[in-house]
Amino acid sequence: MKHRVALVTAAVGLVAAGAALVNAPASAAASGCSVKYKVAGEWSGGFQGDVSITNLGDPLTSWTLEFDFPNAGQGVNNGWSADWSQSGTHVTAKSLSWNANVATGASVSIGFVGKWSGSNPVPTAFKVNGVACTGQSPSASPSASPSSSPSSSPSASPSASPSASPSASPSSDPGGPAPQLHVSGNKIVTAAGKPYRLLGVSRSSGEFACVQGKGMWDSGPVDQASVDAMKSWNIHAVRIPLNEECWLGLNGSPSGAAYQQEVKGYADLLVANGITPILDLHWTTGAFSNGPDWHCKDATATCQKPMPDAQYAPQFWTGVAKTFKGNNAVVFDLFNEPYPEVGSDWNKTLGWQCLRDGGTCTGIPYEVAGMQDLVDAVRATGATNILMVGGLEWANDMREWLAYKPNDPLNNIAASWHSYSFNACATASCWDSQIAPLAAKVPVVTGEFGADNCGYDYMDQLTKWADKNGVSYLAWTWSPWGCSTGAVLIKDYAGTPEPGIGEGYKAHLLTQNPYA
Repeated sequence: MKHRVALVTAAVGLVAAGAALVNAPASAAASGCSVKYKVAGEWSGGFQGDVSITNLGDPLTSWTLEFDFPNAGQGVNNGWSADWSQSGTHVTAKSLSWNANVATGASVSIGFVGKWSGSNPVPTAFKVNGVACTGQSPSASPSASPSSSPSSSPSASPSASPSASPSASPSSDPGGPAPQLHVSGNKIVTAAGKPYRLLGVSRSSGEFACVQGKGMWDSGPVDQASVDAMKSWNIHAVRIPLNEECWLGLNGSPSGAAYQQEVKGYADLLVANGITPILDLHWTTGAFSNGPDWHCKDATATCQKPMPDAQYAPQFWTGVAKTFKGNNAVVFDLFNEPYPEVGSDWNKTLGWQCLRDGGTCTGIPYEVAGMQDLVDAVRATGATNILMVGGLEWANDMREWLAYKPNDPLNNIAASWHSYSFNACATASCWDSQIAPLAAKVPVVTGEFGADNCGYDYMDQLTKWADKNGVSYLAWTWSPWGCSTGAVLIKDYAGTPEPGIGEGYKAHLLTQNPYA
């Protein structure tokens, strides 16, 4: 990746905008703004623009930025953290629900990927809510040479330098199928040894629809158009929750071979589109009466159990491993959210032992398949796919993960961590003390994360921390259920984002490069 970087700034606060403001009554709202416009990278025919807006007036509850490109050949292709539009050379960027409020002295950052022809001069005048942000004195923008190679585009090749900033190439699809992956040290890497992070979403329905009379995907499409919608968010990994009994043909409709073919078809489609499928064992067999009041006590695979069962879970993973053996673009998440310690009155030592070793676990009436059992089941088939293994407390407690890590002869295991705003470990200080030390030893994949409301604040904090610490993340969920209590990203399978939570996450993903 060859970026010619120009730091082009325009920043002076507006104290007064003519006599009208000077003579305004004391009750009138004070206005003022400064704007910094940065060409973060430029290549033949394209560039990335970063814009920072600072509010120098009274607090804003919404904002609209306006500016004009000097050249008719300049334009915005797509952007993030704002609702971008363009008419002629006039560009408008409107606030989203999650970043509309800007306190006095605070700033908001937005950006876009643009196009240019002939030259790429810098805009010289900006307005926020109709008020001119005056006094800008931008320096000249670099212009790419007409002979610049198209390969200098940040989206041109997966061999872009891993030292590049994650925000340097928001359009990071190199084309072609998803990479073959394995673990190396504390990183997931491609077959060529290039570090790669799993950045995307969970796509719920494969775990419940078949046992609830809702078909395979709860009426949701799994076609090319639906995958294109994911790609428009810059999604590079999709976690697919599955049902043990439906895969094995014990229950549900579809089940058995029909269910298996649906799963394989969707996984193959994702791989062909450059997206890593992560197959997750979500719902399993086993009656459990010692859980919380809200817990489902059914013996069949109709809810989340504390641990997978020894009766069927190893069979499930044997079948999945045989199906995808030889395709290391597919990742296996061995069990969704373990909580075996609940059965032993929150005895964490017994919980960790149960998680790894299975067998007869205190307070769990069925025989448990431990993570070692499931690792062995996969490896016995000859499959060499990456395996993800969770921790306790619904995969939120990872403190003893290294001590109880199952043995894998291939040493090809990543830690699967879940983080919601209502979990015990839900602050940056906790992540620093509990997750960062783990991430220094093995790859950490945030298999699920989200908030108990429809805002983006918690997710914003977590993604920024994860980016800093090299942690992968998959938001819950790519399902149009209506966001009333949180953790729903889209309004429809065309990828229309939910206000706040969806808008914020899409904007963030568009700044990320999984190869960086």
